[in-house]
Amino acid sequence: MTLVRFIPLIAAVAVVLAVPLAATGPQAQEAKGMKSLREAPLTETSVAPDVTKQSVPSGGFERAYRQQPPLIPHRVEGYQISPDNNACMGCHDWPGNTRVNAPKISETHYVDRQGVRLDKVAGTRYFCQQCHVPQVDAKPLVGNMFKNATQAK
Repeated sequence: MTLVRFIPLIAAVAVVLAVPLAATGPQAQEAKGMKSLREAPLTETSVAPDVTKQSVPSGGFERAYRQQPPLIPHRVEGYQISPDNNACMGCHDWPGNTRVNAPKISETHYVDRQGVRLDKVAGTRYFCQQCHVPQVDAKPLVGNMFKNATQAK
């Protein structure tokens, strides 16, 4: 049997599956008591939020626990990180950090898994956004009773 003979069958199955899904759009979800985290209803197109600036409290963001990696207090859209290039290193690796007055990468990032000190950032610490994330002062989407390590004591 060739694939050509199955195409009408596949199309018919797709239509049968699509009809119930089309009937359960945003209105059906809201009718069932589900609430969106969006400020505009799902049936309306909302204006994209302004992302030209990132607000950072003076003194930066506090850490929630002792070993928390520092948060990134600036935008990182468009930063390219590949095995050959890491845009973060231009400002945060020594001696570039002194030129732009940016925090230098921690010395722990220059030690490999065997404890050997390196002259360049260890491969296990090279992809910055595995641990470090950009942070903004944004309204929480849901209620939160989290207390950081110093508040919980």
